[in-house]
Amino acid sequence: MPRDCPEFLSMALIALRDLGVVTPRPLFQNLTLNIGPGDRIGLVAANGTGKSTLLRCMAGRAEPDQGSVVLSRGTRLGFVEQDVPSSLLGLTLSEALRRALPPADRAQEEWRVGAVLDEFAAPEELRDRPLSALSGGWQRLALLARAWIAEPDVLLLDEPTNHLDLEKIGLLEGWIAGPASRTPMLVASHDRGFLDSCTNRTLFLRPGVSRLYAHPYGTARELLAEDDSADERRQAKDAREVTRLRRNAGELRNIGVNSGSDLLQKKSMQLRDRADRLEATLRTLHAERPASIRLASRDTHAKVLATIRDGAIAAPDGKALFRIARLDIRQGDRLVLLGRNGVGKSQLVRTLLRATAGAVPGVQVNPSLVIGHAAQGMAHLPESGTPHRLVASHVADGRATALLAGAGIDAEAQQCPIGRLSPGQRARLGLLLLRLAEPNFYLLDEPTNHVDIPGQEQLEKELLAQGATCVLVSHDRRFVEAVGTRFLLIEGGQAREVEG
Repeated sequence: MPRDCPEFLSMALIALRDLGVVTPRPLFQNLTLNIGPGDRIGLVAANGTGKSTLLRCMAGRAEPDQGSVVLSRGTRLGFVEQDVPSSLLGLTLSEALRRALPPADRAQEEWRVGAVLDEFAAPEELRDRPLSALSGGWQRLALLARAWIAEPDVLLLDEPTNHLDLEKIGLLEGWIAGPASRTPMLVASHDRGFLDSCTNRTLFLRPGVSRLYAHPYGTARELLAEDDSADERRQAKDAREVTRLRRNAGELRNIGVNSGSDLLQKKSMQLRDRADRLEATLRTLHAERPASIRLASRDTHAKVLATIRDGAIAAPDGKALFRIARLDIRQGDRLVLLGRNGVGKSQLVRTLLRATAGAVPGVQVNPSLVIGHAAQGMAHLPESGTPHRLVASHVADGRATALLAGAGIDAEAQQCPIGRLSPGQRARLGLLLLRLAEPNFYLLDEPTNHVDIPGQEQLEKELLAQGATCVLVSHDRRFVEAVGTRFLLIEGGQAREVEG
């Protein structure tokens, strides 16, 4: 059936046929997918393996190397990228939404700006602020609201939960279940809880054969593991058969040559042909080999590593944020800081970091502390310099190359300025430097942002295996549930310990 005929298009709002991006290296290929009414598809892949590229191809922002993207007639796409375009940063939140309306309709439809902002529970005091002055979470919701006000038929969302606190993730999930419940969507995300809550199908994007399951992420991943194991067994069996055929072909050829039998030599050639055909069906196993995340911790005999007594936590401009009456952080504690964006979680992490370098009123740290610090977005990493140079300041050149490669930073990226790395590469570089520091006290501010699911799980296992002591800020519910032992809720200008 021709791909542009009405019968074909009526099957789906978006139809991908044999889609592929294979240069400069294979990201995905031969991808065939229909997106239609009722579809909530989670898009899952490792960092740098094509999720954003696929979404951009579907939105018409990039050209695939192979295949086609066909939209049914009149279909409107809402595409929410990860970053705010620089052209929008100077606009107020309300104006950014207004300009997403068709120019001819803006005067008449301007009322919809307020209605959509109400759907996203945007406070009145934020609506006249420029996007550049909003938190990362509100910038994400602003991009989503801009896409929504244009009344899309399909939504393409690239990491929609990045920078959202737990409250805003709940708001987003409620919006997807409510106002957006009838809108098909394709969602690229590393947030396992969000995927399980908001999707009903899962696409595992791979360089070879991608797999689609009619289940949310958790169930789909179990099925993927079963299919991968079956593939491995089948491939091993076929490889043994190839070896057997080639051995038999060699034996027949030798006998045929020695005896002068053309028949045996012909049978030898037939066996070699069968082996060649079977070998051609074998392919590199498609199970991901995730980049390595490892930690290394050093010992300390101290039982209490940090104490706070009537500590006042303030913003960089001196504005009071909250107080802590009493807090002891003991060896083995993994203290998770909870609260809305802006309440001061990151400032508490920075306060503890400052206390290791000098006196901070109300805060004392044990002299044996060796800090492993990861700032949000790995902002503590220098923009200039290269990953290789930075890591080679800790280990020999050859070892630096191997460690960076193991962390998923290829040879080309190792020599790039750190400021030009992708967010995922920066995250893995920051976590590698933590390993080299061998700390006994970790200060981690959103360490899983931009880290793929295998990387998140590796980091969880490492923190648990090392018995690490840490103060942790994270809005990743699965990660927090896996590693947290204590939970400090910050709200109303106070901090209090709560149950997890």
